[in-house]
Amino acid sequence: MAHYKLCKPIFIFIMMIITACMIIGCKKSRKTEIVLTTDFEEGEVFRIEKISCYVPEVMVYLVNSENQYDEIFGSQVWQIPIDGMTLEDKYKDTILARLAQIKVMNLMAQDQDFQLNEDDILRVKAAARDYYASLNETEKQMMGVDEEIIYKVYYEFATADRLYHEITDEVNPQISDDEARIVTVRDILVKTYKPSAVGTVSYNAAEKAEAYERIEALKQKIDEGVDFDVIAESVENEDSQIQYSFGRGVMPASYEEAAFNLTVGEISDIVETEYGYHILKCVTAYDPEEADKNREAIIKVKKQEAFNNIYDGYIQGLNSNLNADLWDSVGYVKSNAITTTSFFDVYDTYFVPVTGASYGTKVKSE
Repeated sequence: MAHYKLCKPIFIFIMMIITACMIIGCKKSRKTEIVLTTDFEEGEVFRIEKISCYVPEVMVYLVNSENQYDEIFGSQVWQIPIDGMTLEDKYKDTILARLAQIKVMNLMAQDQDFQLNEDDILRVKAAARDYYASLNETEKQMMGVDEEIIYKVYYEFATADRLYHEITDEVNPQISDDEARIVTVRDILVKTYKPSAVGTVSYNAAEKAEAYERIEALKQKIDEGVDFDVIAESVENEDSQIQYSFGRGVMPASYEEAAFNLTVGEISDIVETEYGYHILKCVTAYDPEEADKNREAIIKVKKQEAFNNIYDGYIQGLNSNLNADLWDSVGYVKSNAITTTSFFDVYDTYFVPVTGASYGTKVKSE
């Protein structure tokens, strides 16, 4: 089941960009489509209702993000072709989506009379001062920023961040030990698919019957006393990976059901999935430390889902306008004099998440 193996970092990065761009496409069907108009101020990239985004804001995100990835993958990664365009153009769409969401969340904050508190404002000012001081003159000129612009970008980012926590901190789902459980199994596989010109193709009936006979023979060997691990590590096992650790909702349903019903050391019956026939041996049925980590991950997902429900309802019918010609022209030529990457790191320095912290304040009407 190579589908569950970890991918190379560059592939993960590319898939992240593709997925983000797919999400953007989905949102266009929710009446939040960014339409074209000529009614823009100079340097105004897009407008959502009464809030706008300008070129320097885009450049802060674009330059810092791209420079971070350049350090990891090299600047040549941006020229990888995807769907008739470069990865750099795809990534620009993720920046557009991120900024659009931040602007929408600032609109939400205004509608809910939510503001940063005095301590947050001091943090924003300090972050803006520190980040702006870290820039050389070339970087300031190329991004078109001054300290006031940096302050505005941080202020809106912090408002979105704090509002997100204000909404999601009220979500406190109870995750049972069984729901959070991570199991580890060793796996013996006889495949029921093969390579083809279009990728892979499933076995025909005769091939599948022969595969089942082979897995039955392996199961019989185990039942007669042959060590499971000996077979798992032999060429008779057609899985490229022998051991898997996972929680619920990751593996195929039949595989998950078998794995989660085993006790330590117990061996399953033959399990069929879309990949073939499996025999599983339980290595770990419950690891408290791993369960706690998974519980936190599940809670984060549920908090995100709760936020998405509110956010998706809010964006219905919002008027959004994109200055397409200006957007197409946005970008920058890489230079040894433009190396800034610390915008988000500086923010994290001043806005370390604190459990139970007050993230802002609702303004009381007079």
